[in-house]
Amino acid sequence: MANLWGGRFTRQTDELVNDFNASISFDKRLYREDITGSMAHAAMLGETKVLTKGESEEIINALNTMLRDIDEGRLAITDDYEDIHSFVEAKLIERIGDTGKKLHTGRSRNDQVALDMKLYTRRTIADTDALLYELLRVLEKIIVSGTETVMPGFTHLQKAQPLTLAHHISAYFEMFRRDRERLIDTFERMNYSPLGSGALAGTTYPLDREMVAKELKFKGATANSMDSVSDRDYLIEYLSDLSLIMMHLSRFSEEIIIWNSDEYRFIELDDTYSTGSSIMPQKKNPDIAELVRGKTGRVYGALVSLLTTMKALPLAYDKDMQEDKEVAFDSIDTVQNCIRLFTGMLDATRFNEEMMRFSASGGFTNATDAADYLVRKGVPFRDAHGIIGRLVLYCIDNKKTIDDCTLDELKSIDENFDEDIYGEISLKTCVDRRVTKGAPGEKAMKEYLSDIRNYMEKNTPISIQEIKLISGGN
Repeated sequence: MANLWGGRFTRQTDELVNDFNASISFDKRLYREDITGSMAHAAMLGETKVLTKGESEEIINALNTMLRDIDEGRLAITDDYEDIHSFVEAKLIERIGDTGKKLHTGRSRNDQVALDMKLYTRRTIADTDALLYELLRVLEKIIVSGTETVMPGFTHLQKAQPLTLAHHISAYFEMFRRDRERLIDTFERMNYSPLGSGALAGTTYPLDREMVAKELKFKGATANSMDSVSDRDYLIEYLSDLSLIMMHLSRFSEEIIIWNSDEYRFIELDDTYSTGSSIMPQKKNPDIAELVRGKTGRVYGALVSLLTTMKALPLAYDKDMQEDKEVAFDSIDTVQNCIRLFTGMLDATRFNEEMMRFSASGGFTNATDAADYLVRKGVPFRDAHGIIGRLVLYCIDNKKTIDDCTLDELKSIDENFDEDIYGEISLKTCVDRRVTKGAPGEKAMKEYLSDIRNYMEKNTPISIQEIKLISGGN
C-alpha cells in the first residue's frame, strides 16, 4: 500500500493494520472534491509565490487531466492506496514527477479531508434540497386538486373532524418546507473553508486562505485552525436534518400504508410502485412506503453513531474522525433514494375521493360542529359538549349518524335543535366554516394556496447550479 508518510519508520506496517487504517474503499467517492480543492490550493501557492507560476500551472493542468480521466474511465481508483488523498498525489507525481511532490506544501491531510468533506456535504445538501423541492411540487399538485375532496381528519387514529385532502397534504408540505429551511441553515453555517489550517496550527508559509475560500465559493476561511480540522458539527447537523426528513417521510409512509389497506381504500397505489405476494394472488403491497419507514432507523443510527464518535475526542484531529464518512455517505444515499422513490410513488398514486367522503360521513366527524350549532343558539359550550355526547351515545345505540336522526329525535335530546341543524352539520359546511389561518375552510385554503405558489416560485433549490459548477455534481 502506498503511503504519504514513512521517513520516521524503519519497519513496514502490518498488512492488517494497513487494511484497518485505510479509507480508500469508501472515501474514493471524494475524488472530485479532493482534486478540486487541490487545484485551488495549487493556484494559491502560485499566487503567493510559494511555487512558481509554471509549477502551479503544471500541477493544475495535470489535476484537470486526471479528473477527466477518472470521469471518463481511463484512470481507475484502486485500493492500493491508503486514502483518496494519497491516490491523487501519487498519480500526480507519476504524471509530472517532482513538481507533483510540491502540491502538499503548506497542507496537511487533516485540513485536506476537512475541506473534501465540506465540499461534498455542501454539494449533497444542494442535491437533497432539489429532491425535496420536487417532492413539494407533487404535494402542491395534490393540494390544488384536492381542495374539494372531503375526508376525515384523525386524532388517536380515530375519526375526529372533517377536512379536505388538500388540507391533510398541506401538513406534509409544511414539514418538508421546514426541512428545506434546515438544510439552508446548515448550508449557510458550514460554508467556510478549513484549507490552510494545516495539521492543527496553521503553517509558516504565506498562504492566502481567503483566496482559496473565494475560489471554492465559500463565504470565507474558518477562524481557528484547531477547530477547523476537528469540526464535524456541520456533518452532525446535516445528519440531524436528514433524520428529520426521514421522520417526515416515515410518518407519511405510515399513512400511505394505512390508506392503502382494504379497511380504508383511500388510495390506489400504481402497479409500478407496488409488489405482489408469492402465495396470495390478491395482494398489492405498499413496499416502497414500508421500506422508507424501515430505513428511517438506519439514518437515526448514523446520527447517533457520529455523535457518539465525537463525544469525547480531544483537540485537534484524531483518527476516530475517519468514522464520519461511511455513516454519512450511507445516510445521504439512503435519504436521497427515499425522497426520489417516495416522490415517484406519490405522484403515481390515485386518491379515492368517493371513499374518503364516505368515510368522513361516518364516525361523528361533525359532532363538534353540532356542539358549535348549540353554542350559536345560546347554549354554553360545556353544556353543548355534554348534549352532543348524549346524542352520539343515542346514535350508537340506534345505529344512526347525527344526520340520520329526525328532528323529533334531536329535540328529545335538546329543544334547541331546529330544522337548520342539517345544513349546519353537512360536511361542506363543517369544512368551510373553519376560516382561521391554517384551517381547511375554502377561504383559508385559498390564502394557503397563494402562499405556497409564492414560496415555490421564490424558493427554488439552493444555489444548485453554482454548487454543481464547483464540485461537478452528478
